[in-house]
Amino acid sequence: MLNIIWLVLFAVLLVIEVATLALTTIWFALGALVAYIAQWLGAPFLVQIVVFVIVSIVLLLSTRPIAVKYFNKNRTQTNVYSLIGEKAVVIEAINTILAKGRVTVNGQEWAAKAETEDAAIIPKNTVVVISEVQGVKLIVHPI
Repeated sequence: MLNIIWLVLFAVLLVIEVATLALTTIWFALGALVAYIAQWLGAPFLVQIVVFVIVSIVLLLSTRPIAVKYFNKNRTQTNVYSLIGEKAVVIEAINTILAKGRVTVNGQEWAAKAETEDAAIIPKNTVVVISEVQGVKLIVHPI
């Protein structure tokens, strides 16, 4: 009966991974497969559980960062994060101390603040580069 449980768990986790492509359940699916092999070799149930947990965690910690790096290599940023690195024009002087300032980028207005303290005030009509997004504010620095 245990061999069916490990194979069903393997199949379910594999289906979830294929459906999401999020690189989250594949490591546990492989852990279930190794636990199935341990069961097939006659290991007691407690050993199978330990094998499942250890193999899953080791695979997750050792290979996920590498897989994510190469899997997401060509993924295009979307939504507001696609603005990072873009140029914008200051349409209302940016004063980070007073929490004022607006920029326009791609025809849209955004609240903005300076990236560093030394550029806390950026005059109107200055071209800036967007370095990050914090909530609904763009963090910018002058070119």
